[in-house]
Amino acid sequence: MTEAGSTAGYAAEAEALVSRYESIAFSDIHAAILPLLPAPPGHVLDIGAGTGRDAAGFAALGYRVTAVEPTAELRRRAIALHPSPLIDWLDDGLPDLPALAGRAAAFDVVMLTAVWMHLDPAERHRAMPRLAALLRPGGVAALSLRHGPVPPGRRMFDVSAAETIALAEAHGLRCLLRRTDGDAQLRRPGVTWDRVAFVKDGVREGIPGLHAPGTIA
Repeated sequence: MTEAGSTAGYAAEAEALVSRYESIAFSDIHAAILPLLPAPPGHVLDIGAGTGRDAAGFAALGYRVTAVEPTAELRRRAIALHPSPLIDWLDDGLPDLPALAGRAAAFDVVMLTAVWMHLDPAERHRAMPRLAALLRPGGVAALSLRHGPVPPGRRMFDVSAAETIALAEAHGLRCLLRRTDGDAQLRRPGVTWDRVAFVKDGVREGIPGLHAPGTIA
């Protein structure tokens, strides 16, 4: 991803974004997702890791984290804010994640927090099979989709949960969670969120809802 594309606007606002994102507790923003994840230790891929809030939250729980962030200004601040031997920072981005290609890595968890809606339709169709391939059998992918007014200078698309679920299912990912929330943390007028989670075909014991076709809350 380049500043002219999916990450447009983030470098210029890096300082303000650090303050905004770090004001939201990891456990609050992911309260619906965390019970679905394989227990630590495991390997988390945090795509669009931003200020490192989530990477640090996962590391504190005992996961190893590969934190992908293509915006250098955010990545530098994140490394300084959240130093941890459990976090490996990587300059990479969707839809292809080329820097990961040579690592032969597979992940227990793939997180895309406020990322997917920055990709256009063609990019989403390229990215989903890449994400599915990066998950181990039984691994969980979780996405959040922002709806509402687009901030000036940003590139966003109104991507529905239904479209995302259908695309994921076409690549072997089964829906575990679909829910709609308001913008509870930042309370921006007109902003809502869809939160969806998927499991890759395969059996992993101990994930609540694993055998259900989907959970709607």
